[in-house]
Amino acid sequence: MRARKLTFAALALAAGLSLTACQNDDDAAGQSDPSSGSSASAASSSGGGSDSGGTDEAGGKESAAPDSGGSSASGGSASGGSGSGSAAKGGKCTTDGLKITAQDTFIDGDRGGSIAVGLTNASGADCVISGFVGVDLKTNSGTISATRKGDPGDPYTLKNGKEIDSNVSYPLNKTGGSGIRITGLVVTPPNETKSVTLAWPGESSLPAGDSGNGDQVLVGPIGSAGQGG
Repeated sequence: MRARKLTFAALALAAGLSLTACQNDDDAAGQSDPSSGSSASAASSSGGGSDSGGTDEAGGKESAAPDSGGSSASGGSASGGSGSGSAAKGGKCTTDGLKITAQDTFIDGDRGGSIAVGLTNASGADCVISGFVGVDLKTNSGTISATRKGDPGDPYTLKNGKEIDSNVSYPLNKTGGSGIRITGLVVTPPNETKSVTLAWPGESSLPAGDSGNGDQVLVGPIGSAGQGG
C-alpha cells in the first residue's frame, strides 16, 4: 500500500509539472503574438513614411524642371537680343546736335544745277539718321519746297564728327531773263521740326515758269550727294 501511495504521488507530481509546463508554453506563445503584431504595425508605418518621402522627392523634381527651362529660355532671349543689336545704334540726330552746311556741286556740262546739304554730327556722341532732309527755297515769289526722290534706305549711324550729305537738284535758268530769284535755303534734318536758314550756294535763279512748282526742285535721301541731279 505504501508503495502504491508513493506511485500515485509521483504520478500526481509529474502531472502537475506537465500542466505547469503547458501553461508556460501558452504564455510564451501569447507574448510572441503581440510582439509580432507590433512589428507588422511598425513596418506599415515605415511604409507610409516612405510613400510620403517619395511624393516630396517627386514634387521637388517637378518644380526644378520649370526653373531650369525658364533659365534656358531667358538665356536664349538675351542671346537673341544681342544678335539683333547689329542694327544702327544711338539716339536720333537732332538739329541742335548737327552742323548744317550747303555747297554748290554744279559742274559745267550738267543738265541742271545741284547743291549738297551737309550734316555733320557735332553732338559729341554717335546718332542715328535716315530719310530725307526738308529743303525749302526762299525766293522773291514765295517758298518752293523740294520734292523727295529715291529710296530713304535704312537708318544710318552717324559717328561723332562725321558728315553725311544729301543732293538737291534744280533747273537752271537758261531763258536769259531774271527768272525767279533765290534768296535763301531752309533745311530741316530728318524727323525734326526745327530748321536752319542758310545762304543759297547755287545759281541765283530758277526759270520763271517753275514758280511754285516743287517738282522741279528735287532732294535725294541722306547719303545721296553726287548721285542725283
